Amino acid sequence: MIQAQKYVPSDREQSFLDRVEESRYEREIINGLAPFFNEKAPEDMLSFYTKDEVVRLKVLKGTERDVETRMPVKITRHYYELARTSPSIQRLVKASPDETNDLAGSEDPGNQMDYSPVEGLLHKYEMGLMYVVSTCSAHCRFCYREELIARKEIERADGTVKKKGLAKIPEITAYIREHNEIVAKNGGRHPESGREKLREILLSGGDPMVLNNGKIAAWLGALAEAGIESIRIGTKEMAFYPQRFDRTFFDMLDRFHETYPQVGLHMMLHFEHPDEILAKGPDGEYIRDEQGFLQWIPATGEAMRGFAKRGWITVENQAPIIRGINDDPDALRILQREFKRAGGENHYFFCGRDIVAYKAFNIPIEKAWQILNESQKGLSGIEKHARLSITHYKGKTEVAAVTNEPIPGLKGSENGVVIFKILRNAGRAPDAGKVCIVGRNPDALWFDDYEDRVLFDEAGLFDYTRVSKPGEAPTRMANSMPMTGGCGG
Repeated sequence: MIQAQKYVPSDREQSFLDRVEESRYEREIINGLAPFFNEKAPEDMLSFYTKDEVVRLKVLKGTERDVETRMPVKITRHYYELARTSPSIQRLVKASPDETNDLAGSEDPGNQMDYSPVEGLLHKYEMGLMYVVSTCSAHCRFCYREELIARKEIERADGTVKKKGLAKIPEITAYIREHNEIVAKNGGRHPESGREKLREILLSGGDPMVLNNGKIAAWLGALAEAGIESIRIGTKEMAFYPQRFDRTFFDMLDRFHETYPQVGLHMMLHFEHPDEILAKGPDGEYIRDEQGFLQWIPATGEAMRGFAKRGWITVENQAPIIRGINDDPDALRILQREFKRAGGENHYFFCGRDIVAYKAFNIPIEKAWQILNESQKGLSGIEKHARLSITHYKGKTEVAAVTNEPIPGLKGSENGVVIFKILRNAGRAPDAGKVCIVGRNPDALWFDDYEDRVLFDEAGLFDYTRVSKPGEAPTRMANSMPMTGGCGG
């Protein structure tokens, strides 16, 4: 049990915090569907929903298919202006009655709460993820944090049911110090979890960039003082409201780096489509300069240049491949090429998670692999670093290959196979690098669609035993199905 005292910043930390400057931001956010139902939204935005769409959405209000109960509706003025000329962006933030036709899915994808030793912290790998806020400037309809943003109650591993809480500095820093002290005394591994030193933290939520500079700085300073070596900030704010990345924000980062030069900073951006970064002309086509280069949206380009000229910050993009948004090889090719040209790195593309209503958004796993691979044809080696990942309970898993030909002598491979590879694994990472081979199913949206096609499973992706502490009996997940096809692990 972590005993957290009132948090008191160190002198070094306080000196950094005292120099943080705040700014005011005018995001012009429209919250919910009511402004569209009651015609209270700005006049030029009322047409975002047709009269027929308004009627269909109103009918669902208060029912089990209420789209706002599943995921709150929210959009910024900046993103609305982009959406006007982009069906892909409209699909990303615009609620649809169709999204609640099938509400199958998990309210805690991957049983993440099994890995929450302290409220607001997920500690699964050598890094930790923190929920520091429960909202964003706008809300993606496919968001796989819909349970947090919609403030739903989640069943924990101990049987308790409650909403996910947010991280607090005293509890988090106390946990980091205690965990790392135990690891150091035990030869580099925690005696219960098998995890190594907690050296990296991802600030997430929601979107940390909706917080003011002072609150972000407070987290950066506290984590650095607790011994964290690398800090990531996960954000989609550069798409929703790039003006947030202003002089005061960069000044705060500069002062943090001056104070804690040994701590790495990484911005994990979230662009799904090139329409979020590239300027368009009246004809709806991307604008090119005299040399033929595609032009960025001014505010977005300015924000990227702010990071690019600070060599001590890395900037990476990661995004899911979602039906009707970016399931287009040409769009993904442009996105990867332009992001690299601006000084960023292409990190991951993801298969959509099995959240509630995932069938309305996810595309088949094999199709996602084909789209990404097609998109990377014509990209240079430095442009196509991104891999296709899918988040399994056991860890981050790569969709490594999809074949069209059978494997000689392997029954069940007649139509080809899919090869999964575990990239990151919890605890002692015993399964990292191991693979699972399944027979193809072009309609598969999630792992359970391959239940009857498992051919080889050294990774244990189809072993539904939940992680247990030493001395505890392993338990089967409540939603598990009997293993078939000779799976092991």
